[in-house]
Amino acid sequence: MKLIVGLGNPGGKYAGNRHNAGFMAVEAIAQDHGFGPWREKFSGLVSEGVIQTGSGPKKVLLLRPQTYYNESGLSVRAAAEFYKIAPADIVVFHDEIDLAPGKFRLKTGGGHGGNNGMRSILAHVGPEVRRGRIGIGHPGHKDKVTGHVLSDFSKAEIEDWFANLLDAIARAVPLLAEGQEDAFQTKVTHLAPAPGGENGKD
Repeated sequence: MKLIVGLGNPGGKYAGNRHNAGFMAVEAIAQDHGFGPWREKFSGLVSEGVIQTGSGPKKVLLLRPQTYYNESGLSVRAAAEFYKIAPADIVVFHDEIDLAPGKFRLKTGGGHGGNNGMRSILAHVGPEVRRGRIGIGHPGHKDKVTGHVLSDFSKAEIEDWFANLLDAIARAVPLLAEGQEDAFQTKVTHLAPAPGGENGKD
């Protein structure tokens, strides 16, 4: 089983925030692949389903931690321990200020890059977790980061690239469920090229 996590903050006032890009990615996957209803479990909301892949059906658990962003690791660890899911079978989608808006990179290993949600997950689960980094751009000064990530995507951003990127992630996720990570990255890039140039994998 794969565990696919989306990071964000619970509550309606955060729903459209850039910081909730991960929530929106797993919601798109759930809707596109007919997953079951969201249920409260593991200090989060979970939805179970089966993704049809080229090598057969793959069971997937989607998770939106409800601990608030910076404590996401508590929820992820609880789900992973219950289902005995190895860190290498966990993929976390999150916003990334160090990537230009619309860029997407799948990353394994490395540090948290100042992302406190990933800091928590790496501390509680381990460094083998895969990370689906959704570029939202940097506001230009560190004092503006909090305001930037906690502000909503603009209508132009949604229309120009964000809605298309969510759709691409949902459409390409069968490759991720199979463990074909390079192919997943390539398909997302093909379906939703970043406005400013090529995506990549690191």
